[in-house]
Amino acid sequence: MRVALFLTCVNDTLYPDTGRAVVRLLTRLGVDVDFPTDQSCCGQAHYNTGYRHGAEPLARRLSEVFRDYEAIVTPSGSCGAMVRELYPRMGERARAEGRGDTLARTLAPVVAKTYELTEFLVDVLGVTDVGAWYPHTVTYHPTCHGLRGLGLGDRPRRLLEAVRGLELVELPSAEECCGFGGTFALKNPEVSAAMGADKLRNARSTGAEVLCAADNSCLMHLGGMMSRLRTGPRPVHIAEILASTEEEPAV
Repeated sequence: MRVALFLTCVNDTLYPDTGRAVVRLLTRLGVDVDFPTDQSCCGQAHYNTGYRHGAEPLARRLSEVFRDYEAIVTPSGSCGAMVRELYPRMGERARAEGRGDTLARTLAPVVAKTYELTEFLVDVLGVTDVGAWYPHTVTYHPTCHGLRGLGLGDRPRRLLEAVRGLELVELPSAEECCGFGGTFALKNPEVSAAMGADKLRNARSTGAEVLCAADNSCLMHLGGMMSRLRTGPRPVHIAEILASTEEEPAV
């Protein structure tokens, strides 16, 4: 199966190890992974900040770059939700504005075949035990886009539960938002920080070594708070846990 890795801006700029982990993991599972170097932003930040028309050229570019692959895999629930949920909405809005259905037709090929990583593993490859080894206590934070947008449900938990050596600890009030929300954190810093503090307090109460999520943007928000306070579990993307083996353990 030939798939494309849609790494996303945040991961490409700040967390390239997550992308490397996805490639190692999928390759180990027999998937042929390509990384189109012409990929760029999906337009999520523009769209969510109100620059809807400014997001359209970015959406068109993504569709043109990825349209010929069998599947598109991303280690980001928020960017995955942008493609799956909001690209169709962008096309419908353009049609309602009298601009025809060109945008909808351009974006349609990538919508149905874009998967967040844990979705792809469980739903497409049909695996929950990926042969991982990670001897640490871990608590899992289900991020908003993955939980409410994509409906990931228990897929990430099932994958974590199958990792050898890993002890999964329940996170209190797990379904509450961490407060990041992209530009929400910039526009409402006090509220964002208060929500992050609640999430951090709950994460610390578990005694876990690692705070895991499927979105590095949320881990960046929480990790920044933990770094300043010099306390709390270490933030790690789920891809890096699932890619870890006894032969090639995660750091």
